[in-house]
Amino acid sequence: MPGTADQTPVPPVAPRIPSVRELHGRTETDNYAWMRAGDQRGLLDYLAAERAYYDAHSQHLADLTGRLLAESAGRTPGQAEDSVGWPLSGFIYRTRTPEGRENLQFLRSRPGESGEQLLLDENIIGAATGYVDVGVRQPSPDSHLLAWSADTSGAEIYQLRIRDLRTGRDLPDLIERSYPGVAWSAAGDYLFYLAPDELNRPFQVWRHQVGGAASDDAMVFEEPDGRFELTLSASRSGALAIITSASRDTTEVRLIPLSDPLAGPVLVQPRRRGVEYRIDHARPVNADPDPASAAAAACAAPAPASAAPSPDSLGPGRTGWLYIVTDDGCPEFTLMRAPARAPGRESWARVDCPAVPPRRSDTRLLSCDVIGDRLLLTLRRDGAPLLAITDLHGGSVIEVPATLPAGSIRIEHAADYDAAAAVIVQESLIEPPAWYRLDLATGERSLLKRREVPGYQAAEYRTERAAAPAADGTPIPVTLAYHRRTRLDGTAPCLVYGYGAYESCSDPEFSVGLPSLLDRGVVYAIAHIRGGGERGRAWWQQGRLRAKPTTFADFIDVADWLAGRDGPALVDGDRIVSRGLSAGGLLQGAVYSIRPDRWRAVVAEVPFVDCVSTMLDPSIPLTINEWDEWGDPRDPDDYACIRSYSPYDNPPAGRRPALLVTGAVHDPRVAVHEPAKWVARLRETAAGPDGAPILFRVELGVGAHTGPSGRFAQFGYEAQVHAFVLDAMGIST
Repeated sequence: MPGTADQTPVPPVAPRIPSVRELHGRTETDNYAWMRAGDQRGLLDYLAAERAYYDAHSQHLADLTGRLLAESAGRTPGQAEDSVGWPLSGFIYRTRTPEGRENLQFLRSRPGESGEQLLLDENIIGAATGYVDVGVRQPSPDSHLLAWSADTSGAEIYQLRIRDLRTGRDLPDLIERSYPGVAWSAAGDYLFYLAPDELNRPFQVWRHQVGGAASDDAMVFEEPDGRFELTLSASRSGALAIITSASRDTTEVRLIPLSDPLAGPVLVQPRRRGVEYRIDHARPVNADPDPASAAAAACAAPAPASAAPSPDSLGPGRTGWLYIVTDDGCPEFTLMRAPARAPGRESWARVDCPAVPPRRSDTRLLSCDVIGDRLLLTLRRDGAPLLAITDLHGGSVIEVPATLPAGSIRIEHAADYDAAAAVIVQESLIEPPAWYRLDLATGERSLLKRREVPGYQAAEYRTERAAAPAADGTPIPVTLAYHRRTRLDGTAPCLVYGYGAYESCSDPEFSVGLPSLLDRGVVYAIAHIRGGGERGRAWWQQGRLRAKPTTFADFIDVADWLAGRDGPALVDGDRIVSRGLSAGGLLQGAVYSIRPDRWRAVVAEVPFVDCVSTMLDPSIPLTINEWDEWGDPRDPDDYACIRSYSPYDNPPAGRRPALLVTGAVHDPRVAVHEPAKWVARLRETAAGPDGAPILFRVELGVGAHTGPSGRFAQFGYEAQVHAFVLDAMGIST
């Protein structure tokens, strides 16, 4: 363990090996480029030294960490914990976390029967390595087989297997390297699956015959463009395998009739840059929304030559209707439909639904799920999530908002086409999740289950939505949570969380660890900054590519507003700590450099911080397909923008706040050299040895992008982060 005679831990010093980069007339020296390629033994030695320094420096927090862990564990039921059940093909499926165990079991039963069948036990799968992430667990249409895959290192490499549910044994079939996403043929004799390339980009769809060797599998589609990734699923109707090629703002869909799995994929509409569309399918028996239009569609001209083969090759799968969510001509997305036998763009017709754009200018349409004779829409309106039910015409609208203050609502289970209902869940920062059966005919909600949290009383806490003015006057939504005894009068410390990328929404979710902060007088805030999707597609566009600096400015503006820049202070401006993960880690790195005086401490988890170097290297994962999010630094204007905020290239001047950085050697999304280089650069450029600590908590063994697997392992990780946060705020008990 690094230290001196008095056992004061001493931070490691990384070797400096200068490497010169010349780009756009600028020459820069990088002393730590060797971590990206070359001496991997040297990198592992350095990472081990950093972990030892973190462990030694954090030793004084062991008691606090232990108390926080015990509090989280105490809010977890001591007995086995079951999920809500969901129907599929005559069974009720559920998951269970057994008493005292880390991971889930997957079970099913017949309605009205007490006996259960254990289908899959993640605790057994992950026993050898201590880590497990199940990618897929999909029963076959006849319910006899289960396709399942698992990653046991955190590297997101999934072995795919098929289990015979009549015997409980796995078949000899084994696909060594797959990616989450499968679709069964209608007869259950073939399984379509995704395969990743060497950069872990899902780029191929393969067809496997049950009982056959993986070496005999047939590739049915390959996406050659490195900017695009594939997703694969079966339509809820069971008629179609849906293959979607997607970049950040462009999609293209192909369909395979699952009743004819040897047929080739049929292109719906060729990709056009900047146009997205996504598909669900309605069966013909319940889905002839307009007989006149159906008859007209049946006589429609075939799809253009570029969409060959002809739609007729969909065979039995050509019947029914496709429902299409698209931004073609409507930036916040609208709803269209087309006959499955003629899916090309010339057959698309707008569904005139008053709940979605263009009828609603304040709404973003995210998805449309077809369930029997109803459409279940997922929306955002005025920054908040919203569900809506319509008939197949888009009429008879029933809106289903969250009923909790500052709460969120989402679809949890909607797997069964014939169920006439879906399972939805709502929660908030202070209200544990509650699951409801949503009747799609009436919109009525019936409570199925509320998460049990022993010893927790939601009435002791408060949550609310507010708006912080950005420098340009734009109101930035902020979600707050605090103990009822905590006053928003400028005296309480505050933890601010942010993400702000990929049009992702940081909707409030309950965590068993958060009450430990609130009980200690901390105000928790989520800054819903631009670059995310809380206020729709335009919200993302305003914090993307060369507009990316807006994301960082918004986050700082929220913190300044909390500290009283535009009125009375809500929190103590001298005790604000910020936190974010991945792209949110980039956010933390950027604001750490831009406004180091603003923060008492910063937590940057698996941060994307060496932005120029990463976006210049197409040989690593998440570069080529990320150019549409961040820009391509080979372009001088993109380079100038990325270089202006890249944390590695812009270490902060002057006083720095305390910093906790995390990383994992198996992380395929943000390679561990990225935070490692940043930490080394920050140590090199620090003003002196007496500054605020820089800690690097690196997972040297198994562990993923979001940390360890298993509920208690996650509790332990959160306890360590929260102990660092509280210590920085001056709270030690």
